[in-house]
Amino acid sequence: QMPGTARHDREMAIQAKRNLSKTTDPVERLRLQCLARGSAGIKGLGRVFRIMDDDNSRTLDFKEFVKGLNDYAMMIDKEEAQEIFRVFDKDGSGTIDFDEFLVTLRPPMSNARKEIIMQAFRKLDKTGDGVITIEDLRGVYNAKHHPKYQNGDWTEDQVFRAFLDNFDSPYDKDGKVTTEEFMNYYAGVSASIDTDVYFIIMMKNAWKL
Repeated sequence: QMPGTARHDREMAIQAKRNLSKTTDPVERLRLQCLARGSAGIKGLGRVFRIMDDDNSRTLDFKEFVKGLNDYAMMIDKEEAQEIFRVFDKDGSGTIDFDEFLVTLRPPMSNARKEIIMQAFRKLDKTGDGVITIEDLRGVYNAKHHPKYQNGDWTEDQVFRAFLDNFDSPYDKDGKVTTEEFMNYYAGVSASIDTDVYFIIMMKNAWKL
């Protein structure tokens, strides 16, 4: 289990639900609704959009956007959805680019936080190809300490896979973690941690950086 993440996830979800009642900004409300589902909430919404993007254009029109929000059970009325859509449809083309959408939806992080997250990513990405896989983990992560490995429930690969699933999307786990997925995950964790200093200490301890 990732150090502190389950606890941070719970704290963040509670905090997000609390803040929801206070904010009127529609984009912030959408962000908080995602975060109320834990660190993978924003990534999950991205997956829903990706599934809806039938023609692989990586863009969504308003109808698809609203359907995606409904499929993900977001509580948003049509006016609010229109307002959010307008924020993201900067050029007024009637479509939004969903990579841009997800980056904007991600809680903002300081450069210091992004840098330490990338350090952890690079440490895990043994092969240096920009994707973390089970192969990468063999060299960095010791499965033998895992209780499920010790009592014989899981093989080493199953331990690695469960570890990767922490960072992978809840809907489409492919056993590979991209830089973007890793960043999205930690943007969620980061949202529950007030100071850069504490976030950096937590990351250094967690990844022995």
